Amino acid sequence: MGMSAGGSKGGGRRRGGRSGRGGKAIMSEINVTPFVDVMLVLLIIFMVAAPMMTVGVPIDLPETQAKALNSETQPITISVKSDGQVFLQETPIPVEEVAAKLEAIATTGYSERIFVRGDATSPYGVIADVMSRIQEAGFKNIGLVTQPKKDQ
Repeated sequence: MGMSAGGSKGGGRRRGGRSGRGGKAIMSEINVTPFVDVMLVLLIIFMVAAPMMTVGVPIDLPETQAKALNSETQPITISVKSDGQVFLQETPIPVEEVAAKLEAIATTGYSERIFVRGDATSPYGVIADVMSRIQEAGFKNIGLVTQPKKDQ
């Protein structure tokens, strides 16, 4: 190993400095600060927007003291609005077609979880009719969705 004629001890080029010939060395480092800034902005946007995209049918749920259920999979949801209109997931359907539509989309058969979301001001008869049609179709795992009571 010999010494270079340029007189530098390091053998020529130094990191980030000038090369032995007077030109600039190529910068081989990536500046990640702009990338991190963009990712943090996107994270904040998604954190704010995600709660707004949870449920498509706006319903004023009644408040109860029941605790929230742990759910591993997304259940089938039937919503009843205050005017008596019935929705399967986010699609409006007639009450008479509830059982047939459920049988068509149930992936685990009659053990599929079905949640009924009824508006606090919706007619009780419509909610009872929907639940009876679900039960007559053979589904046994039916639950009513409510909001937890707010402490005052």
